[in-house]
Amino acid sequence: MTAVHPTALDRAVTTAGPLVEVRDLRVTFGSARHAVHAVRGVSLRVERGAAVAIVGESGSGKSVTVRSLVGLPGRGAQVDAERLDVDGNDVRRWTDRQWRHLRGRRVGFVLQDALGSLDPGRTVRAEITESLRAHHVVRREHERERVIRLLRDVGVPQPEARAAQYPHQLSGGLRQRALIASAIAADPALLIADEPTTALDVTVQAQILELLAQRRADGTALLLISHDLAVVAQVADHVLVMKDGEVVESGPTARILADPQHPYTRQLLAAVPAAHARGTRLSPPAQDVPAGVPPTPKAAAVPAAPRPADPGEIVLRADHLVKTYRLPGGHGELRAVDDVSLTLRAGRTLGIVGESGSGKSTTARILLDLERADQGSVEIEGLRWTDVDERTRRTLRRRIQVVYQDPLSSFDPRYTVGRIIGEPLEVTRTPRAERRARVRELLDQVGLHSTVVERRPWQLSGGQRQRVAIARALAPSPRVIVCDEPVSALDVSIQAQVLDLLADLQAELGVAYVFISHHLGVIHHVSDHVAVMKDGIVVESGDVEQIFDRPAHAYTKALLAAVPTLDGAALRSRESVPKERAS
Repeated sequence: MTAVHPTALDRAVTTAGPLVEVRDLRVTFGSARHAVHAVRGVSLRVERGAAVAIVGESGSGKSVTVRSLVGLPGRGAQVDAERLDVDGNDVRRWTDRQWRHLRGRRVGFVLQDALGSLDPGRTVRAEITESLRAHHVVRREHERERVIRLLRDVGVPQPEARAAQYPHQLSGGLRQRALIASAIAADPALLIADEPTTALDVTVQAQILELLAQRRADGTALLLISHDLAVVAQVADHVLVMKDGEVVESGPTARILADPQHPYTRQLLAAVPAAHARGTRLSPPAQDVPAGVPPTPKAAAVPAAPRPADPGEIVLRADHLVKTYRLPGGHGELRAVDDVSLTLRAGRTLGIVGESGSGKSTTARILLDLERADQGSVEIEGLRWTDVDERTRRTLRRRIQVVYQDPLSSFDPRYTVGRIIGEPLEVTRTPRAERRARVRELLDQVGLHSTVVERRPWQLSGGQRQRVAIARALAPSPRVIVCDEPVSALDVSIQAQVLDLLADLQAELGVAYVFISHHLGVIHHVSDHVAVMKDGIVVESGDVEQIFDRPAHAYTKALLAAVPTLDGAALRSRESVPKERAS
């Protein structure tokens, strides 16, 4: 394989010194009168071959910080720094042309949303080839060979076949690997990964983390942005904790995560769902919440609400569900759900876990009567979907509601919050005055102020939108709510608030949940009973403690083994990392 000669910028790269050195970085948006200070006085240093992580909630400034390192802080941004060196270059006054040469060639960038980052109109081969050509990595006749090698290096099976596919034809894990292959095509010295594993299943997440670790072992420095502290514990040598645009605490990962000094860092760690946290609240009481963090409603006491001793009536039963789809192009059939049976009692939570493609969401759609099973039946309070007429079915649908992962895409953007929540009540022809009163009551139940009633979804934060979704689900007073990945896109502290809210509502109203998630820590925290799915089959089910403490099936054991943890042993193993590698 023949590479072209290095460019002038490559020859100017300094081989000694840190890859990134930032001092007093400030990024501001807006006018002087209405300025938003997104980053305020951030300093950081990334040595060659080191792994540094930046953690914090949405709006903390972590993504703006790393985007400033590649000349992409955002439209209208004003960037100022006492020092801003990347790969030996002072980039404070760089032109767009200089930035374009640095990006990809010396610094690779991997975003969270691979489907949105990859061009849907181009094959994987075309996507990676563009990076090769932009930086003159290899001659044209060697491009095809280089693409296959890159895909193989990032662990893509059948790289020749995958290279010819489009992003929508790949799983989430394969799309993320393809994006990483494009980012490392020019062998950059620094790889920036912004939430690269948040939406991935636990086993795929483990594979991506192993891939990032391998890149680092090969000499690539890593700058990781994440709100998953367990991932940070596994990957990083050094961590910076950001809040409101500032670094509130930084140091070696082992010290920061094992012995945090700042109240905000302690709050983040306390919000992580884990075995020891089961039965307690994850978010702090309102008086203990740091400024700028919205309090959890009814968070006056630390213990979680007790679960009823009475097992309760069966409110949902699925018997021997089967669902088969024909594959396009006459390539046979896919049995997405294969003889699945589930039982849910009033006031309890059934957790369903498994990888993408395991049949979790298809099962949920069948429970909600959004899909018809080929075989089997679903009963809501003793009534089968298949045995009732259309009028009864409409009434029955009000007894089972749903909360999706991304409420923004499930809401009509033209509707106000009041109309979104009140829409289920319009179907029942509830008088307007009663609807308004019910909407205000629901907003209060989910911890939102009545002033949001005239806002639209895009004017709300992620946590606020999820509370609106919960309020809408509660509007018709259901007995069952299907929660399909309701917290996977949320920051850890907002996730904690939503989980506590769901627990409060369950204790108050007696509602039962079917809780679908790829986050095993969340499932452990919220569930009474767990069903583990693989290839459309429930391979194991039982009491939550039995599944997590004494798993019987090899697949369940593999899922649990793939979960990154914050345990002391893992943190102590990092204590030997030299502290001067990053700061």
